[in-house]
Amino acid sequence: MKDDPFFVGYAPMPRAWRALYGVVIVAFVAFFAAVGFMLGGNQDAPEAAGFRFDYGRQTVTGVIEMSPYPILHVTEGTERIPAGRSLLMSGQGKTGIDTRLAPMEGQLATVSGVPLERGTIDALQVRGGQRGVAPAEGTAPDIPVEDLGRWRLAGEICDGKCLVGAMRPGRGLAHKACANLCILGEVPPVFVSSQPVEGTDFMLITGPDATPLPVEAYDRIGQFISLEGQLERRGDLLVLRMDPTTMELLP
Repeated sequence: MKDDPFFVGYAPMPRAWRALYGVVIVAFVAFFAAVGFMLGGNQDAPEAAGFRFDYGRQTVTGVIEMSPYPILHVTEGTERIPAGRSLLMSGQGKTGIDTRLAPMEGQLATVSGVPLERGTIDALQVRGGQRGVAPAEGTAPDIPVEDLGRWRLAGEICDGKCLVGAMRPGRGLAHKACANLCILGEVPPVFVSSQPVEGTDFMLITGPDATPLPVEAYDRIGQFISLEGQLERRGDLLVLRMDPTTMELLP
């Protein structure tokens, strides 16, 4: 027995065991790599999202709408933001720009900032001061509105800035806290549907009759819920006017 190889932590590994341990380690790494590959391959690929600093600062003209969160319906765009797009707007950090835009509601304005993109939803972080927003000459055209009826949807309420790519806190408490702070700061809230609706997973969410997000909804931000509401298309943006009495937490 004294000649049998025996492993001691502080001593060199016996030569007879080295090949066996090498095979075990390679098999162990290969097994977990295969498991990770299979799990990842079964997940939906996340859509590219984030600030488009590569576009440079964009300056566009459009109609300001507060419904009740600021939207810019672009009438004169750029190569990156064409006319016809409807942009959510926010200030820098976790702040909205409602007070800056409210006096120009229903009018043409020139707006400058950094775009954010995710899937079918676009946003603009507006520059500070008068360089960010200024009245534009001309008559504002009517915004096309299409009533899509009442829907029952499952999904998650998020803020329309971090969701579109400003931050990626993931899930759980950090995600919920980040979204709550943004929405409390008047960043437009967004409902992320678990299934595409009218060709998109994202829609601006408001209270009934285009009121701000109801207080009851704040406890459910960042959680998987179902709710009912009236859906409409304003420009090329879907807007869900939720009924807070229909909210249910889903497992």
